[in-house]
Amino acid sequence: MTSPAATTTATTVPATVPATVPALVARQAAERPDALAVTDGSAPLTYRELTTAAARLSAELTARGVRPGTAVGLLCARAARLPVAQLAVWWAGGHVVPLDPAYPRPRLRAMLDGADVRLTLGDKALLAEAGLPGEHVLVLGELGPTAPDAAGPVTPHPPGPPAPDAAALVYYTSGSTGRPKGVLVPHSAVTDLVTAADGPALGPGDRVLHHSPVAFDAATFELWGPLARGAAVALCPAERPSAEELARDVERFGVTTAFLTTALFHQLAARRSRIFGVLRTVLAGGEALSAEHALAVLRAFPWLDLFNVYGPTEATTFTTLHRVRPADGTGPVPIGRPFGGARTLVLDEHRRPVPDGTRGELWIAGERVALGYLGRPELTAECFADLPGAGRAYRTGDRVLRRPDGVLEYHGRLDDQVKVRGFRIEPGEVEHALRSLPEVAEAAVVVRRAGREDAALTACIVPAEGVRPVPEALRRRLAERLPAHLVPTAWTVLDALPLTGTGKVDRRALAADDAGPGGTGPGPDDPPASAALTPIQQVVAAAWSRALEHEVTAADADFFAEGGHSLLAMWVVDDLREDLGVDLPLGDFLDHPTVAGQAALLERALLAAEAAEAAQAADSAESAKSPEEPAR
Repeated sequence: MTSPAATTTATTVPATVPATVPALVARQAAERPDALAVTDGSAPLTYRELTTAAARLSAELTARGVRPGTAVGLLCARAARLPVAQLAVWWAGGHVVPLDPAYPRPRLRAMLDGADVRLTLGDKALLAEAGLPGEHVLVLGELGPTAPDAAGPVTPHPPGPPAPDAAALVYYTSGSTGRPKGVLVPHSAVTDLVTAADGPALGPGDRVLHHSPVAFDAATFELWGPLARGAAVALCPAERPSAEELARDVERFGVTTAFLTTALFHQLAARRSRIFGVLRTVLAGGEALSAEHALAVLRAFPWLDLFNVYGPTEATTFTTLHRVRPADGTGPVPIGRPFGGARTLVLDEHRRPVPDGTRGELWIAGERVALGYLGRPELTAECFADLPGAGRAYRTGDRVLRRPDGVLEYHGRLDDQVKVRGFRIEPGEVEHALRSLPEVAEAAVVVRRAGREDAALTACIVPAEGVRPVPEALRRRLAERLPAHLVPTAWTVLDALPLTGTGKVDRRALAADDAGPGGTGPGPDDPPASAALTPIQQVVAAAWSRALEHEVTAADADFFAEGGHSLLAMWVVDDLREDLGVDLPLGDFLDHPTVAGQAALLERALLAAEAAEAAQAADSAESAKSPEEPAR
């Protein structure tokens, strides 16, 4: 059995590769000006239109003072104007600071201040919601056809092409001291990622799905991998797409290649999603990939190329990859070998190479390494170093083993850093935010059920003297200052944090499911249980109960307080669509996280569908009537 997507032919990377992605895109525009570059379901752009629009915006940015070294914020929904804006900033000489619309205001402010952003491009509504001052913003207008005519000149050379070693992007990651870290990625690193001849094959005829948050470094590959190779990028318009919306976009755009976080891949694999029936290539990364899920997908969709990819933001998205084969067996899938200009070294605590078959710390060298942390020279010196024979390198903190065949296996962390649903989390950042709350005396954050789809970021708190904290209230206050992936979904209240023999917090004990007394169950002062559920509320509660694996019975129950998270929400949305026959957008689900709130939305949707059906039936009946006989 073969898939239509499997017939796509990928082009090889030319021997002479332009030093920057903007130059690569400009070359595609010169060679294939009328080929599709960007589609979002409403405003498709050819390469000619993409580069012409970017050149015009670049001139406006230059007039606004953007120069080499200028940081420009980008607060934009996934739409055709997104790659136009990034390309324009680069051509003006600046570098882009991608901003996630879902981040709370304090987080956005910290990112803008930390990167010294003086101008932010974006959508009018998003800029207003973020509260950015008018003199520091530039609203991106709706894009229509931008080429003067089909025979008109292809984009002229922009005035300020960036240097290969200049900054291209600043991606913020979690920081152990409570401050997010801005990773400064150079143009040469992005170029090496998207042009690697031994990386995932892309070329004209391919379409790559862009559905990651724009502030997540996977967006670098999703946007510029296709546009550097003459393929097209298909932008998922929903800010927080459900599994059904992802499948629909893959089908309607004819997507051939997609990156999925490991947790999302596992969920889609468990449900045998039809998304795999369209794709030719899937890249999964962020956490340990389950061989069981991977092999199940390959058995069901044998034409699929499935890659396990690994890489920190500091090494520009993906550093190593491994094509999954049935021979990988049943254990964790290896992270593979470096590709492109990336190099990997396995070293001991004295930075000496360890023999193959011995565990050591993974260091990454070569073209993919970032410039360092913005405004953090001490942290940069701690994490980046010049190694003899390897040059500039980044120490990952990951424990790996190199097999005799050169393939790397991942064996956990050397520190407390964790990953949940593809996001890298420094527990110290969340603990710092918790300790700033007056109700909390001490706090530790761990992951329970690590390696499973239902892994939970768990806050273990010791209350301040005389205080009985309400975890749901604490969760809401954290959500006002931290991104959603940093807000714990499970809570435990303890009399004291357990300690090891050396006096450190015993995180291993806290990570156990039976970690001590306390918890989030009802207490003697809690309000009484809610009244009996309505029929639609019962359907919602039943869907929640299946996903959360415990019974939900209250109309005012909160999905996140019950231990839910965005990935579980995707499956509840799908179950509700199957149970009731109406769609509840994932964004609405997350914005109305109670049983009663979601039931009200579904009730309105059902009434609207019923009214539309009745109107259609009336129209059909009216059109079926015979016309009256004309009067004589």
